[in-house]
Amino acid sequence: DRRYDYPFTTCVNCGPRWAITRIFPFERSHTSIDDFPMCNDCMEEYGNSKNRRFHSQTNTCPKCGIQLCVTDNSGVEIPLIKEGFFEMIVRFLEEGKIIGIKNTSGFLLCCNAQDKEVVKRLRERKNRPRKPFAVLFPSEAHLVNELPLNKNQRGSLQSTERPINIVSLRDYRGNIAIDEVAPGLNQIGVMLPYSGILQLVSNKLKFPIVATSGNIHGSPIISGNKDAFEKLTGVADYFVLHDLSILHPQDDSVVKFCSKYNQEVIFRRARGYAPNYITASLNSNQKILALGAHLKSSVAFYPNEFLYISPYLGNLDNYDVYERFTKTADSFIGIFEQKPNVVLVDSHPTYQSTLYGKELAEKYNLSLIKIQHHKAHFAAILSENDLFDQPEKVLGVVWDGTGYGEDGQIWGGEFFEYCSNKMERIYHFEYFDWLAGDKMAKEPRLSLLALADAPLHSSIAEKFTEKELTIYESLKRQNKLKTASVGRLLDAVASLLNICDINTYEGEAAILMENLVLDYDLKSCKSYLNPTKNTISPKELIKNIFTDIALGESREHIITNFLFTLANLILEVAKNGEFEHIALSGGVFQNTTLVDMICEVLPSEINLYFHKELSPNDENIPLGQIMYYMHIKN
Repeated sequence: DRRYDYPFTTCVNCGPRWAITRIFPFERSHTSIDDFPMCNDCMEEYGNSKNRRFHSQTNTCPKCGIQLCVTDNSGVEIPLIKEGFFEMIVRFLEEGKIIGIKNTSGFLLCCNAQDKEVVKRLRERKNRPRKPFAVLFPSEAHLVNELPLNKNQRGSLQSTERPINIVSLRDYRGNIAIDEVAPGLNQIGVMLPYSGILQLVSNKLKFPIVATSGNIHGSPIISGNKDAFEKLTGVADYFVLHDLSILHPQDDSVVKFCSKYNQEVIFRRARGYAPNYITASLNSNQKILALGAHLKSSVAFYPNEFLYISPYLGNLDNYDVYERFTKTADSFIGIFEQKPNVVLVDSHPTYQSTLYGKELAEKYNLSLIKIQHHKAHFAAILSENDLFDQPEKVLGVVWDGTGYGEDGQIWGGEFFEYCSNKMERIYHFEYFDWLAGDKMAKEPRLSLLALADAPLHSSIAEKFTEKELTIYESLKRQNKLKTASVGRLLDAVASLLNICDINTYEGEAAILMENLVLDYDLKSCKSYLNPTKNTISPKELIKNIFTDIALGESREHIITNFLFTLANLILEVAKNGEFEHIALSGGVFQNTTLVDMICEVLPSEINLYFHKELSPNDENIPLGQIMYYMHIKN
């Protein structure tokens, strides 16, 4: 076959789509594949109604199609001498080299996952000291031989989307350098080959490889050859390149299944999952663009009867991510050839997404509407579960790290009631001090300090220098900004238990804490809060945990009690308000142990609703903004 060992073989049902699209509809002339005119053989297949490549817009072959090469990190092409192209790549991996592979959605940085020295080197070069790497196994047979998987995990890994699955290492029996690949964790992200290039490399591999996004820490995934040489030369020893232009780079998607109730939680919705569309049935001729939040950014557009949601784009603190965000928003408008007349943004006045929305509104004379962050979360989960027309009231539990509240405070521990197109905040965690702005999210010790009573216990004081304590105590006395964030409460508990005082990557404290209680027994659990009280006091919770520490309780038992307390709070609020329907959203519900506990603690007569196609984190905000605007604000 002329396509033997050709990694860009496609048909009408497979191959890249969004990554190469300029405008809709999806026709060859509207994609970057159009740079490769079809040869006579490909043209014959394209025009033959009996051929599987009949009208396949991505049809190419080695004669007319995309060309591959291997270079060193200075751009000098490596000639093939006595071995094949993919054998050479595998040899470099065996020799402990780091390779930047240009995939069909962007660059991956790959190395031998069994070689701890090369994994350490990758960490140093990428400036990623502790954040876990994903591991690509050559085949499912190889993977299950080293790591037992359940039916849901196997189905997900073999699905069309082929996401990374986070799985337990409890029964691992292979030779991966675990301490270097996933420091301090007993779970790991695994995946199988999902593109022609990765499959052809894997066919020659006898060991798993680290496969992590081709970027510098905090920046978006790189997709262009020139950018790779400019930004990854100090990371990769060699590059595998091709000449297809990737117009919309995408990270790998990440999912995890709860160990007891098998609820799927999407951590990152990107390659394979997005962009996607939902039939909105909003009965409106408005063209609506929603620009989401600041962290875990994404974009949604309603140009017709369908609502389109972009992939995960990243955190807008990074300028390169912000550029990709604005390009994606502009691309949505350009691809559909429809200009919006309404722009929806988060109510936070300084979010980059909000400021960009304001810029668009002024430039094109559009209506600019602000939507409260947590109400958008609740609207997103209502939408995914078709609950807007639910005749009975719904309890919305929205817990996350931060979000600008309607009272000017930082929300994040919210209970809402929805009924008959009305949404109301009915309950929340008591406010505590918001210290040092965004630094609080990066340093769990600050959350603990905000919740600790004076005089400070020595175990808390020793987490700070005398100068730091003086500054932060002064900030507490002057501070008027408060938060109700459950995300920061989780951080405080992690610091109190000496699990993590300063995050080296986003969410590290919460991940390390959950890592200690992947197994639990509800029979031995107790709540740290008195459910008969009318308030939810984070300070009381911290005080009660401190008592257990003094009594010598283990960290594992305390964390289990803490998560049980959170699950029990949801039950008590539901009972007090006589709710039979509960919808949960926000980044806190990426904690799969907490999700399992909620499923176990709440009785079967209460209906629980989780996100299905979107992540519970801020990636769902654009959908929620549009749904809140159409169903409630209007």
